[in-house]
Amino acid sequence: MHPTDAHAPAGTTGRAGSANFIAEIIEEDLRTGRRQTVVTRFPPEPNGYLHIGHAKSIVLNFGLARTYGGRCHLRFDDTNPTTEDIEYVEAIKRDVQWLGYRWDGEFYASDYFEQLYDWAVQLIRAGKAYVDSQSEEEIRRTRGTVTEPGIPSPYRDRSVEENLDLFERMRAGEFPDGAHVLRARIDMASPNMKMRDPLMYRIRHAHHYRRGDDWCIYPMYDWAHGQSDAIEGITHSICTLEFENNRELYDWFLDTLGIEPRPYQYEFARLNLDYTVMSKRKLLQLVREGHVRGWDDPRMPTLAGLRRRGVTPEAIRTFCDMIGVAKANSRVDYAMLEYAIRDDLNTRAPRVLAVLDPLRVVLTNLPEDHEETLEAAYWPHDIPKEGTRPVPFGRTLYIDRADFQEHPPKGYKRLAPGRAVRLRHGYVITCDEVVRDADGRVTELRCSVDRATLGSNPDYKVWGVIHWVDAARAVPAEVRLYDRLFSVPDPDDVPEGRTFLDHLNPDSLTVAAGAVVEPSLAAARPGDRFQFERLGYFVVDEDSTGERLVFNRIVTLRDTWAKKREDGKRGDAPGPETNREASAERREATQAAGEAAPAGTSARRDPMADLTPAQRARATRYVDALGLDRHDAALLASDEALARLFEDAVEAYPHPRPVANWTIHELLGVLGGDRTAADLPFDGAAFGALVRLVDEGTITGPTGKQVLARMAEHGGDPRAIVEEQNLRQVDDDALLRPLVEAAVRAHPDKVAQYRDGKTGLLGFFVGQVMRQTAGKANPQRVRALVLAALAEA
Repeated sequence: MHPTDAHAPAGTTGRAGSANFIAEIIEEDLRTGRRQTVVTRFPPEPNGYLHIGHAKSIVLNFGLARTYGGRCHLRFDDTNPTTEDIEYVEAIKRDVQWLGYRWDGEFYASDYFEQLYDWAVQLIRAGKAYVDSQSEEEIRRTRGTVTEPGIPSPYRDRSVEENLDLFERMRAGEFPDGAHVLRARIDMASPNMKMRDPLMYRIRHAHHYRRGDDWCIYPMYDWAHGQSDAIEGITHSICTLEFENNRELYDWFLDTLGIEPRPYQYEFARLNLDYTVMSKRKLLQLVREGHVRGWDDPRMPTLAGLRRRGVTPEAIRTFCDMIGVAKANSRVDYAMLEYAIRDDLNTRAPRVLAVLDPLRVVLTNLPEDHEETLEAAYWPHDIPKEGTRPVPFGRTLYIDRADFQEHPPKGYKRLAPGRAVRLRHGYVITCDEVVRDADGRVTELRCSVDRATLGSNPDYKVWGVIHWVDAARAVPAEVRLYDRLFSVPDPDDVPEGRTFLDHLNPDSLTVAAGAVVEPSLAAARPGDRFQFERLGYFVVDEDSTGERLVFNRIVTLRDTWAKKREDGKRGDAPGPETNREASAERREATQAAGEAAPAGTSARRDPMADLTPAQRARATRYVDALGLDRHDAALLASDEALARLFEDAVEAYPHPRPVANWTIHELLGVLGGDRTAADLPFDGAAFGALVRLVDEGTITGPTGKQVLARMAEHGGDPRAIVEEQNLRQVDDDALLRPLVEAAVRAHPDKVAQYRDGKTGLLGFFVGQVMRQTAGKANPQRVRALVLAALAEA
C-alpha cells in the first residue's frame, strides 16, 4: 500500500492496531537503527487463484508496510513454466486490488534469471555447488531420514571446471529433462533436511509464459526466494510457518554469496480454516474434476469465489485482523469468518422480503380486487439509516412453506390451523382452512386478516412473525443457497484409502428455482446486496438477466452449523429461524408486533446488542469496574468459559487491560476449530501469571507467546517453563557487556563504517547480541551498551 494513500484499508497490527511479534520485530529494527525503512512483499506463484489464506498474508504484508510508512511489492514467483499462466497473474492482480491494496512495484522472479544464473556460477567456482547426474528417485532415496544422515552423491566431488562446463551445457539445452540438476554443496548429515545438498536448478524444456523458450533450466523456490528479496531490497521477508525450516537455507545462500544489505525471513502461522482446503493443488482438482463450477464458484475459499458469493473486501480484512498473527499453528472456526461477514453486511444490506418455497395464502375476507400499499423500512431501528419502499398487499400472498405446519410441535411459533401470526410490516392473519391436492399435499391456506392490527397489537395471542410477498406483483427469482463445501471441519483428515473428496458436502448448493421476491428488487443489479428478512444475506449474481433475477446466499443470519453439531443433524431449511434465533432478529420481530425499539445512536452496531441479559450484565461490569472497551468486554462476556478464564486471570494478576489484551489478541489465536477456553490444559491463574511475567518485564512479549503456545499444547506453570528453558529477559550489564564488546571486536570494518557516518549499523551490532542471547536480551540495555562500546572503539 502506498504510504500516502489516504483511503488505504486497515492492515494487521503495529502502531495502528494490536501488537504482534512481527510488528514488534519491525519496531525494534526501526528503533535501534537496524533498518531505516520497511519493505515487504507478497510473492504468489501464478499457478492458481488466490484463496482466503493468501488474504491473511496480503493484509499482513501490505498493512505493515503502510503502518510503518514503507513499501510493499507484488512479486510473482514464476519459476515453474509447467504450472504457471498469465490467467493466474491477472487474477492475482485483480484480487489484490479488490482487497483494497495497490503495490509499490510489480516484479517477477523470471526477470532475475540472469542474475540468479550468475550467482549460481559464483557458488560453483567457490566449491559450494555441483552438478548431480543422479535421477530424481536416487536423490530422494539418498537424502536420508530425520534420524539417519544422507548419502553423498557420487558426483559431489566433481571438479569446478567440470561443474561449470556441465552447468553451461544445461543452460544451452544439450540435455533432456531430468539428466542433471544443480545442487548446493552444504551438509548431507545436517539435522535440517533442507540443508542436505538442496536442489538449485532442474532442466525443464517447457515454454515460459513470459520468457518464452529463452531458458530450459529453472531455479527452485529456495534458490530464487532469498536472492529475489535481496535484489528488491526487501527488509522483512514474511512467510508462513511451513517455511520455518527453509530459513536456514535462505540465510546460507545469502551469507555465502555475501549479499549486503540482506533481508531476513520471519514466519507466522498460516490460516487453517475449518470446512475448507487451502491447497492450490486440491482447489485445482475441484475445478478440473467438475466438483465446483470454476475458480469463482461461491463455495470455493478463493477470493474470486468469495467475491462472487457477495462477501466484501472489508469483511475479509476485518476477519484477518480478528484472527491476528500467531507463531503457533491452529485451526480457525469457520463461524468466525461468518461473524465478520454478518457484522459487515448488517449495516450495508437493506432489508427486503423474499419467499423461497412459496405456499399460496388467500385472505378470504378481502375482495378479489383488493390492492393496498404498505410502507416498509429498509433498516431496523438500531441502524441509523433511513429509507423505505412501498410493499404491495393484496388478497393473495405467498409465504414460505416452512412457516406452516398442520400439526405443530411444541415450541413452534409460526402459522398453523386456528393460529394467528403477524405478516412482517403488515397485519395479523389467522389460518382458517387448509386446501390439498389429490396427493394430499397442502397447496393453499385460506386465512382471514384483522384490518385493525396494522401497527398495533390485538387482544388475542399472536404466535410469531413471518415474511411474505404479494402474489400478484411478485418477481420470480432463482435463489442459490450456498453452504460449506465440506461436511467436516478438517477435510484432509481422512483414513487410508480415502481422499478429501469423500468429505464433500452434498448439500453445499441447493437451488430454490421457484422463489419470489418483492417488486422493489426488480431493478436490482449484479453485486447488489440485501438481507432477505429471516432468511439471510444475499447478493445478485452475474448470471441475472432482465427476465430473471439470480441471487446467491452470502451467509445465514446465524451459525446454523453450531446447532448441527449440537443435535447431529444436517441441512439448513430455507425457511424461518427457530426459537434460537439471534437477538437482533428477535428485536425486529418485536417491532413487527407493534412494540417500539430504541433507536440506534451510532453507525456501528452496539457490540453488546446480541448478548443475553446475563452476558450483557457481565460485559457492563467489565466496562464499568475494569475499564475495558465495550467491544473487548462484549467479546469476553459472550463465551462463558472464556469469561471465567479471564476473571480468574485478573484475580491472579489484577491488571485487567493487559490480561484482556492477551486474552483477545493471543489466547484466541491458539484456539481453533471446536476448541474452546474450557479445553485448555491450564487455568486462569496460570494465564494471569503468564501475563504478569510479560507485563513486569521478566520475559519479552515474543517469549511470552512462545510460552503460551507451549502451555496450550502441554499445560504447565508459565514460571516453571520460563525457568526450565532459561527464558528470562537478560538485562544484567555484567552479562551483556562482554557480548557487546565481542561483537564490536569481531567486526572492525563495520565499526569503521559506523564512524564514517553509517549509523544504521547500530542495529547490526544490537542484532548480533540479540542472536547470541536467543532474543532474551533487553534491547534497550543492549543498545545503550553498544553505543558506549562504539564510542570507545
